[in-house]
Amino acid sequence: MKLPTYLNKALLVVCALVVTTFLPPAALGADNEYSFKVKNTTKELITKILVSEDGEKYGFFDIGKGIKPGETMTLVWDKSTHSGSCTQWFKAVWESGEEGKPVKFNFCEKDLELEF
Repeated sequence: MKLPTYLNKALLVVCALVVTTFLPPAALGADNEYSFKVKNTTKELITKILVSEDGEKYGFFDIGKGIKPGETMTLVWDKSTHSGSCTQWFKAVWESGEEGKPVKFNFCEKDLELEF
């Protein structure tokens, strides 16, 4: 049985809405800017924020001269990472050289704020 044209179009619109509603923002490949906040809750300067999709090989965010104690900094994902997983491993490195334990976060969560 063939559906009328208007029903086919309506079905396509509904499917498109369902897909875009339930896919994580990173999977959509849009030109949106994805950001999150990092708050330093310690008494020592954070000099690096390390990130890994697999928990083994880490890259880093450019945080300039660091995140001072009590300061909150907004970090933005590079557009090249938009096809990556929403779930990432993060850890902070402090001025003393000490690295924090890796913690897993979901970056598709809106208004995400990490505390180290």
